[in-house]
Amino acid sequence: MSQPARLPFGQSQRTALLLAASSAIAGSVGPIAIGSGGLAGASVLPADALSLSTMPVTTFVIGSAIAAIPAALLMRRVGRRAGFITGALVGASGAGLASLALGLGSFWLFAMGMMVLGGAAAFLQQYRFAAADASEPAFKDQAIAWVMAGGIVSGIAGPQLAIHGRSIWPDAPYAGPFFLLALLFLCAVPLLARLRVPMPKQLATGQNGRPLSRIISQPRYLLAMLITVSAYAMMSLIMTATPLAMVKLCGHSVSDAQIGIIFHVLAMFGPSFFTGRLIARFGRSTIAAAGFLLIAAAAGVALTGTSVAQFWLLLTLLGVGWNFGFIAGTAMITDLYRPEEAAKTQAFSEFALFSIIALVTFASGGLIAAVGWWVLNLLVFPLVVLGIALIVVEELADRRRAAV
Repeated sequence: MSQPARLPFGQSQRTALLLAASSAIAGSVGPIAIGSGGLAGASVLPADALSLSTMPVTTFVIGSAIAAIPAALLMRRVGRRAGFITGALVGASGAGLASLALGLGSFWLFAMGMMVLGGAAAFLQQYRFAAADASEPAFKDQAIAWVMAGGIVSGIAGPQLAIHGRSIWPDAPYAGPFFLLALLFLCAVPLLARLRVPMPKQLATGQNGRPLSRIISQPRYLLAMLITVSAYAMMSLIMTATPLAMVKLCGHSVSDAQIGIIFHVLAMFGPSFFTGRLIARFGRSTIAAAGFLLIAAAAGVALTGTSVAQFWLLLTLLGVGWNFGFIAGTAMITDLYRPEEAAKTQAFSEFALFSIIALVTFASGGLIAAVGWWVLNLLVFPLVVLGIALIVVEELADRRRAAV
């Protein structure tokens, strides 16, 4: 197998730290867009249209799915640095459009702005792949985790902006946070301009590698995608609905909901400081299975009551479960393609991931309106059982193949 154009260890650490810092700034798009998107949508909808309130969150994820392939292919041509700067500028434009839409009280214009923001998020999702591709194998898991650890800052800043930014325009309280998000994207540009990431190997060699169909038909790849998509889908299903459940169904305050999002995002990214070490010690499949069990525990907490403390606990467990599953699944994927196959494999993986997540987030608002909060959480348990069962089956098959 050909060797990738990787950076020396010290430079790969610097690259991972720069990407983590950029993620800390621009990564507020997630807490604001997903954590506040449903409530912001509901604020410009009639009271009887609750089922449509998560539509802007859905368009955000659709934007990520649509942009996943173009983002990866653009960076294959112009490099990671230029591609990431482009993504930041797209994000500033989308956040500005969303803010304007909320100021005008236009639900569908807000949904369009959220779709543009989703396109920017597709570039952000490539940060972890960029760090991994530029690192030696021994540092790869850590590089991914370092980049995701940048989300700790955005996990605090995003919800705080969502709370305090509401005072900018009292007549349109949700417009302020998106205006501040546009400024954050612009602040990330100088950091991204300092990146030094090797150009993709296929540009120098002319190699394209194996057909994509051969890469994605590997049993290990299918398992990695199952882990990544399932962890993200279960997290999105519950997290998107939680602010609506807290505010609209249970009468808790918007501030309580935003504090819950702080706990959630900190739990999503905080474990990244040690997830890489846990994977090195216990293996990716074991950590992924542990993540699934934590997501099931979050759904279990949701079934025990609807106090503020219970909502905060379930969001915390949900975040840690997502972290374990998402990092383990991503690390599995990065082992399954050659350097010249990276762009197309990453593009397909991100497109498949966010296409499914778009369906989940769209269904979330409708499900909570149709069947209620309790039934929504029950849906998690069969998915957890199926996921863990497939992890066990694939691990046993791997051991049999290794023994032959």
